[in-house]
Amino acid sequence: MTAILAKIGVQGIDGNTATAIRTLVVLVLAWSIVLFSGQFKEIKDLSKTNLLFLVFSGVATGLSWIFYFKALETGEVSKVAPIDKLSVVFVLIFSFIFLNEPMELKTLIGGALIAIGAVILVL
Repeated sequence: MTAILAKIGVQGIDGNTATAIRTLVVLVLAWSIVLFSGQFKEIKDLSKTNLLFLVFSGVATGLSWIFYFKALETGEVSKVAPIDKLSVVFVLIFSFIFLNEPMELKTLIGGALIAIGAVILVL
């Protein structure tokens, strides 16, 4: 549903502006949850490693959203969304390489089916 809502929301405006508005909404929502749930005190427990990798993750997410909204601005959501879902395949590969997570047969088959499905939908 987010892809459909985003495609409608990006009509007539720049993808970067749309990303900034969406990011502001996510920012307010996330901090509201942290503040109202009493989890704000956990911030003092963050290590330098936590902060560094959360910053890297934030940069990656921000760039991903900027590219996604630019693609939605110029392309068909029925083609953009499947390509976006290829990120699952990359997560499987990178979790195996960098996190030493097991690569079971069902994981390989599922990843292959996602990749094949994305290619078929785009073509």
